Amino acid sequence: MRRMVPRKPGEPHGLSPREAEVLAGVTEQLSNAQIARRLQVSVRTVESHVSSLLRKYGVADRTALTAMNRHLSSTSVKPGRITQIPVSHTSFVGRRQERQDTLAALAHAAPVCLVGPGGVGKTRLGAVVAQAASREFSAGGAFVDLAPIGEGFVLRAVADALGLAERPPQPLAEVVAERLALGRSLLVLDNCEHLLEEVGDLVERLRATCPRAGILLASRERPGLAGERVITVPPLAGEAEALFLDRARAIDPAFTAEPAAVAEVCARLDGLPLAIELAASRVAALGIDALLVGLQDALRLLSGARGRPRRHRSLRAVIGWSYDLLDEEERTLLRRLSVFAGGFDLAAAVAVMPDLSPSAVADLIGRLVDKSLAGIAGGSRWRLLETIRAFAADQLTGSGETEAALRLRLRWAAQAAETLEARLEGGGQPLESRLRGSRQPQFDLVADDLRATLADTPAVPDRDAHRLARSLAHLTFARGHHREAIDHYLAAADRARAATDRHAGLLNAADTAVAIADGRLALRLLLQAADVVGDTGRRTATLASALALTHRYLRGSDLPPVRAQVAEALQAAASKPQSAPAPAPTSAPASAPAPAGDRTAALVAIAWAWQRGGLELARTAADSARRCGDPLVLLAALDVLTGANVQAGRMRTVQRISQERLALIKDLPAHEPAAAAEIVDTFHSAARAALCVGDLPAAIALAGRAEVEDPIGEHPYLSIPKLIRPLALSGRFSKVFHQAPAMWQAWHQAGRPRSTWLSTGVYAAALAHGLAGTGEFALWRSRALEMAGTDDPATAPVLAAFAAFADARLATHTHVIAGARLTAPTHDDVATLVERAFAAFSSRWYESYARAAGAELAVVAGLPEAAELVAAASPYAEQSTWAAASLARARGILYDDHDALTEAVDLWTSINARFERACTLRLLSARAQG
Repeated sequence: MRRMVPRKPGEPHGLSPREAEVLAGVTEQLSNAQIARRLQVSVRTVESHVSSLLRKYGVADRTALTAMNRHLSSTSVKPGRITQIPVSHTSFVGRRQERQDTLAALAHAAPVCLVGPGGVGKTRLGAVVAQAASREFSAGGAFVDLAPIGEGFVLRAVADALGLAERPPQPLAEVVAERLALGRSLLVLDNCEHLLEEVGDLVERLRATCPRAGILLASRERPGLAGERVITVPPLAGEAEALFLDRARAIDPAFTAEPAAVAEVCARLDGLPLAIELAASRVAALGIDALLVGLQDALRLLSGARGRPRRHRSLRAVIGWSYDLLDEEERTLLRRLSVFAGGFDLAAAVAVMPDLSPSAVADLIGRLVDKSLAGIAGGSRWRLLETIRAFAADQLTGSGETEAALRLRLRWAAQAAETLEARLEGGGQPLESRLRGSRQPQFDLVADDLRATLADTPAVPDRDAHRLARSLAHLTFARGHHREAIDHYLAAADRARAATDRHAGLLNAADTAVAIADGRLALRLLLQAADVVGDTGRRTATLASALALTHRYLRGSDLPPVRAQVAEALQAAASKPQSAPAPAPTSAPASAPAPAGDRTAALVAIAWAWQRGGLELARTAADSARRCGDPLVLLAALDVLTGANVQAGRMRTVQRISQERLALIKDLPAHEPAAAAEIVDTFHSAARAALCVGDLPAAIALAGRAEVEDPIGEHPYLSIPKLIRPLALSGRFSKVFHQAPAMWQAWHQAGRPRSTWLSTGVYAAALAHGLAGTGEFALWRSRALEMAGTDDPATAPVLAAFAAFADARLATHTHVIAGARLTAPTHDDVATLVERAFAAFSSRWYESYARAAGAELAVVAGLPEAAELVAAASPYAEQSTWAAASLARARGILYDDHDALTEAVDLWTSINARFERACTLRLLSARAQG
């Protein structure tokens, strides 16, 4: 009996058990023949199933099928499911032709636009179409309501709906495009009219990058996109009476009325579904005759708005009439609720009605819901339909209450943001769960209103606006919206009344920039912070941090004069009396605070240790930081101590320091920018330290741990190099070949920023290709040089030693294993390679690899100085297990020493260097046979 395989979360509906087994094999990159042997079926059967899978997923080839299956297995947006489609508890009446036309139009590549007046039913039609089309869009998608979205946040709303997180510094637009390009995806953008330009730009980008994605827009105004298919959504004609009767009988099942009277009601409402539904909600209480009378009064009342389209006047008539039926408290609440674009809870409603008790406000909300002027949005939240909110906003303006209502909203927003911010400090549970409620992240429920409220405040000192901006920045950072967080921290600085608060905002913005690898921006912000603060203590500490940053996170030929200017400013500030020493920043951990003077002294010591160099200054800085007691300062000091030990060639000490740093970050609040920056840097440094001492298993484990614990999150070209380097050295070439293209593509899509510190990962991929004999060594080597911004690796300090190692190691392999004539891929002779391997490297992270590889190359090439070079490289064996193994193999070849080769095998085994172990065993076998 054939074994049944349960459907996994990432598989489309209708996948047979055998297709699931074949898909697993394809994802593992097995050939059709290998899959056939595994499943004991014919190759033709496997080919048939692969063809079926390509059709079901809507992709072109096996590579796309593998990528899509892996993505859908991990994402929250499942195949065939369009997320966030509005759920309605009433039947869908009419619109058969529009529904069919829209479904047919979505089968083509052009964007489809539902266009019609407000209240005509575009949202409902879009939801019905999206639900019906889900089977055709196997990669899923999302329905995005743009009504509460402000300018500049369309892309963020789409990403959130698709369940996508930022991958700094990759642009968010690329993350969205990658998701929609995985297969047949559907994106529905509702209520676009106030964001047409921004929506149009996004749609054009998506059409260029993922042309197979379906795009459905709903707007009161035609977007004007090239090649768009416009489907006009008119008022209901013959179905209007059916809609009225359906909604009226939902309230009163016994309702009856003369068909002519129902037709007259619908005619007076111009067939607008929203107006019809509002009228139907009143007919049970008033009767059809009174309803007709009321409509006549309302139409006359609002007939003066001749500047509006006829249909819009009719809709306002219905809402206006319902508004006139409210008592004064209900009207006041409805008007003030219009300030909330994304819905509201009881606390928000109470905040804009401060003269009433919560119970009284709750009663008023219930009455508005009963009268169909507010709707339940799930849980304990409500919202106004957009057309009703617009009408209420007009009434608010006419009442003269707008300024007061906006001030009340600002106070609510500041308090709501601070309440959510306080939850970030809760211990004992993951950060994400602290922001989440039972279903939807609590922050997301109010985020749009918090943003809109802040956007409505001028950039002038204001206590409540500052509170809101500061807390909103903190919340968006914790939510993973890092670039947005920088904007909010800067807004907090602009709205701060005290210089210390302006300074804190700029510091937090700088720390966020550091966390997302934008060191240039961070430096500018730190220098601004130093200028705005009044006391010398804070200015000194800030300039010290700026100087250290230029060494820790920046590279480039333009930096020496910049460092000199910052150092001069620091020297001048530090020489003045420290009248008000700098306290820990607002984002520092909440443990016992360090004395301000000690903290400033430690930061200054760290800055001078970087600027002047040497182990003694670095040790002094670390001692000062330990006395200070601030873990963030100690982490910064341990980084300069790491750098000093690297330059002294003490790699085992570097690894021990990295273990201390890893222990320190365990208790740091990852949602704080300053802490996040140190956590990110610690993982980068620790993974590199493990690699440099030859501990490949530890380096791989740290790369995996960083993907989970790094607060900034996984990013293709920032995180993958940490994994590619140890994978290449371990001989796990197939994994390298799978990961490297994604890293390279992501770097290109981000605009090809100069990334010397990442180029070693690309060079490791080149080495893997060279050792595996794929013929792509030269291609990947050229890519590494492009990333480093150089034509010669020797001129790139971070890359020089690793490139010298890789070139020498490949030359050795070509000569010894392949038996070919010894050649260097890009150099004339072996002597040049050996000379490069023994050069004086300005960055010594990979020096042990270069020395050992150069010595071994000299041995296999028979250079006369080979024995001297092996001896010269031998001290590196103490600092790196890889170097020890490589040099043992070199001695075994040089002296025909069986014990030395056996020692090399044991060492390669201890660090799981599979390829090198196999090469050495081959040498032992050849020796035994020779």
